[in-house]
Amino acid sequence: MADQDIEEAVTRALDEAPPRNFSETVDLAVNLRDLDLNDPSNRVDESIVLPEGTGQETRIVVFAEGETALRAEEVADDVLDGDDLEELGDDDDEAKDLAGETDFFIAEAGLMQDIGRYLGTVLGPRGKMPTPLQPDDDVVETIERMKNTVQLRSRDRRTFHTRVGADDMSAAEIGDNIDVIVRRLEADLEKGPLNIDTVYVKTTMGPSVEVA
Repeated sequence: MADQDIEEAVTRALDEAPPRNFSETVDLAVNLRDLDLNDPSNRVDESIVLPEGTGQETRIVVFAEGETALRAEEVADDVLDGDDLEELGDDDDEAKDLAGETDFFIAEAGLMQDIGRYLGTVLGPRGKMPTPLQPDDDVVETIERMKNTVQLRSRDRRTFHTRVGADDMSAAEIGDNIDVIVRRLEADLEKGPLNIDTVYVKTTMGPSVEVA
């Protein structure tokens, strides 16, 4: 259950957002301090499963063959095989389009080497290299989990953003998601809470509200 201050901040952000005729994303902005982000070991790079889900569609593409590919077709947005991978390697524009419109990639471990060869220069810089699927992993379960996953990635910047929900979710649900993210950051950063300067929550078009 989220801290009451977090839930109150979310409530304000939702209440103060101007009415829109479409669903808006709710985002979290985190400002770090006292970290040398030129050193890659200090950068934030985490995948976090949100307990209440993202509130939005998450597009997932799977690289797989055989039975794994057949099972993935039930729940993935697209399933590509080795031949598709090779074709993407020959079409840089199509590969970039795919990377831009896909939230997460999953790939059978045996295809990872080819993915690095054909798509590494496109997916790597975007932080979109696939999550390897080991032989014992359940592809359907992995996809369902990743549909509720967000990426925290600071790169070399002190301020970074991540999705924490949608404006049709309750403040309590969004607050629970924020609580999980803040707790993970506090656990992983070198000086814990001392490395977090400020945290703000806002809808896509609404004003920022500081999270205490």
